[in-house]
Amino acid sequence: MADHDITLTVNGTAESLTVESRTLLVHALRDDLGYTAPNVGCESGKCGACTVSLDGDAVKSCTILAVEADGSEVRTAGALADETDGELHPIQAAFHEEHGLQCGYCTPGMLMTTEELLAENPSPSRAEIRRALKGNVCRCTGYGNIVDAVETAAERVDGGETTATDGGRVDGRPESAEGE
Repeated sequence: MADHDITLTVNGTAESLTVESRTLLVHALRDDLGYTAPNVGCESGKCGACTVSLDGDAVKSCTILAVEADGSEVRTAGALADETDGELHPIQAAFHEEHGLQCGYCTPGMLMTTEELLAENPSPSRAEIRRALKGNVCRCTGYGNIVDAVETAAERVDGGETTATDGGRVDGRPESAEGE
């Protein structure tokens, strides 16, 4: 296998490394550079645990060769929190408050997919949230709390201040079958 020298900007830090042609981006991030937020769940693009932002687009890093990402900006879930004061990003805080995580294995991918969704659609419906998350598998939560978390995050990222009511529901709307 041929080796390739590549450069990436990961979470704002310039990184240079040498990878084999067949090295997947997720392995370059985790094994070579030590960024553990993208998890390896399936290595076939089915689960979404490895989702990162690549030049602004949420992608499954197990489906991209590291050499294909050469020169790109990569953001992992680790880039969401404010490093200066340790404050959680509104998306992270919403997942925590709405219990949108159980074991946490899928959470980094869910966070990155949510970030892209909210950048494209600041006020998604529950059905739109579920569609956006369809490529992210969670084996623990049943998705209800995750959808609640994305709704809460949408209100916060959109600049609105939120208060939790009705058992943690942000806006008091009852659960419905729509989009469930």
